[in-house]
Amino acid sequence: MNDDLRWNKIFGAILATLLVIFGLRQAVEMVFATHPPAKPGDAIAVQIASTGGDNAAPDVPPDWGTVLPKADVAAGLAQSAKCASCHTFTNGGPNGTGPNNWGVIGRQPGSKPGFTYSSAMTDFGKKVPAWDYDNLYLFLANPQSYLPGTKMTFVGLKQPQDRINVIAWLRQQSSSPAAIPAPNPKAAAAAAGAGAATAPGPVPENGNPSSSAATATGAAPAGAASGASTSVSNQTGSGAAAAPASDASSSSGAPK
Repeated sequence: MNDDLRWNKIFGAILATLLVIFGLRQAVEMVFATHPPAKPGDAIAVQIASTGGDNAAPDVPPDWGTVLPKADVAAGLAQSAKCASCHTFTNGGPNGTGPNNWGVIGRQPGSKPGFTYSSAMTDFGKKVPAWDYDNLYLFLANPQSYLPGTKMTFVGLKQPQDRINVIAWLRQQSSSPAAIPAPNPKAAAAAAGAGAATAPGPVPENGNPSSSAATATGAAPAGAASGASTSVSNQTGSGAAAAPASDASSSSGAPK
């Protein structure tokens, strides 16, 4: 009998302890219950960088008669170094991962003898008779986007002035440099005005960014064909030429 009561006391003590623990837990949860605030206490305004979209300024070619005479050819030569691993730019130079691009401005896309182009580039060449300033400008910004299917994996030159400088340098890499068109001040002014876009400003408490800063591209509209332009490579030799018309694959910026 005594043994039976002893075990009953032990089990009772254990049960009482569990009930106390459970009761304390419930009491703590009720006393220290947390609820999310109906409205955040601190709303911090942050600046959102413009990433394009509806507010992005259109990337249209500039008025070449205005920008080419003032372009920094030396800076274009420096930019062309990004393409040197794929292209040669000397007169009579060999094809590499990309085609030789001596005299590329004015040459039909996908037409360099001895080089195997992508079908996207050869098809583009059937529609576009020659690499002109506009096509090169748009192609060099993002080859894969401008000419889907090209083997050229170059990420592109995002800054308009870099592309202008490269094209000015490429123009000189030719036995017969392409003509510079006459300036068109009205087109340049219209493009400068229409090329302004607003970038999102500080984010208010409701999370909707407000428009503020305006950005101008300084580019003038030009009839760019739906084709591509090629990348450039840096050559210090006397006969370095531009590389837009190439179609060879490479991450360095050579057109494929």
